[in-house]
Amino acid sequence: MMKAVKSGLALAGVAVVLSGCGREGADEGKIRLSYSVFFPPTHVQCKLSEEWAAEIERRTAGRVEITVFSGGSLTKAPQCYQGVVDGVSDLGQSAFAYSRGRFPLIEGVDLPLGYPDGIAATRIVNAAIKKFAPAEIQDTRIMYVHAHGPGVLATKKPVKSLDDLKGLKVRATGFSTKVVEALGGSPVSMSQGEAYEALQKGVVEATMCPVETLKGWKQAEVIDYVTDSQCIGYTTAFFVTMNKERWESLPADIREIITAVNEEWVEKHGKAWLDADIEGRAYTLAQGREFITLPESERKRWVDSVAPLIDDFVAGAAGKNIPAQDFVKMLRQGIESYRAQ
Repeated sequence: MMKAVKSGLALAGVAVVLSGCGREGADEGKIRLSYSVFFPPTHVQCKLSEEWAAEIERRTAGRVEITVFSGGSLTKAPQCYQGVVDGVSDLGQSAFAYSRGRFPLIEGVDLPLGYPDGIAATRIVNAAIKKFAPAEIQDTRIMYVHAHGPGVLATKKPVKSLDDLKGLKVRATGFSTKVVEALGGSPVSMSQGEAYEALQKGVVEATMCPVETLKGWKQAEVIDYVTDSQCIGYTTAFFVTMNKERWESLPADIREIITAVNEEWVEKHGKAWLDADIEGRAYTLAQGREFITLPESERKRWVDSVAPLIDDFVAGAAGKNIPAQDFVKMLRQGIESYRAQ
C-alpha cells in the first residue's frame, strides 16, 4: 500500500534504509519506490502526488508500492533533482528554479511572459519540454512537469507603482530574482519553505509568488497587500522525475501504466493550480488583506522594465547550442493562444 511520510520525520540512518528502496522486497515481485516531494503534506500538490502514487499502485494491482516523503524530509528542494540522479530517492519532485544554472533552457519558462493561469502554464510548459527534449534533463526520466499560475507581488506595505518597489527586499527564486532586480527591487533568494519566517521576521518585505502560495504556505498571515502584476506574470515549472536506471529496470507493462497515469496527472495538477489561486485569493481577502490593481499606464511600465530580460535570455543562449529563441517563441504563442480563447 502507498505510504506517505510526513515532514518532521526522524530520518537518522534513512540513507541506509532507502538504499534498498525501489528494489524488490520481502514480497516476491513487489517493486518499492521512494518519492521525495518538497511540498508540505498539507499542500494540494503534495496530496496530488500521493494520489498519483496510489493510482499507480492500484493500476498495477499492488505490484508497485511508492513511499512519499513530503516536505523535503528526504531531500531538500535544491538537492531533490540530484538526489534522483544519485539514487537517494527513486523519484523526486521540486522546482527546476531551485537549481539555478543547471537547466539553462528550462529557465526560459520562468520569464515574465504574462501566463494567464495554472492550467495554461502547465499545458504550455509540458508541450514545450516534450518538443525540445532539453539535454539538461536527460540524466533522469521526466514523468511530467506542472507549473503554477502567474506570479505576483505580495508585500508588507502597499506597492502601487515601480517607485514603491525601489529597494524593497523581495523573496524570489530562480529567474524571478532577475525580475525583481529589473523592477528596482532587491531580491533575496530562498525557497517557499523559508518565506513565511523571513516575512514574519522582516528579513524580507515582500515575496514574488502565485496567489495560491498565500493559502498553501499560509503566507497571507504575514503580508498585508497583493499587487496584481499578472501583466508580467512568470511561472515556475516543477519536475516529477525518476532515476533513469530505475526507470529502465521496470517491466514494460509497468512503464506503460505509469506513462498513462502521468498524462492524466498533468491536467489534474494544472486544474489544482488554478483552483488553488482562486482559493488563495479568497483566503487572503478573508485575512483582511488588500489587492491592488495597477492602472494600464503602470502595467506598461512594468512590462517595459522586464522586456530586456527576455531579450537577454535569448541573446545569452547564442553560440551555446540552446534553442532559446524558438523555445520562448513557443511559450509566447501558447500564452497568446490561451488568451485568445
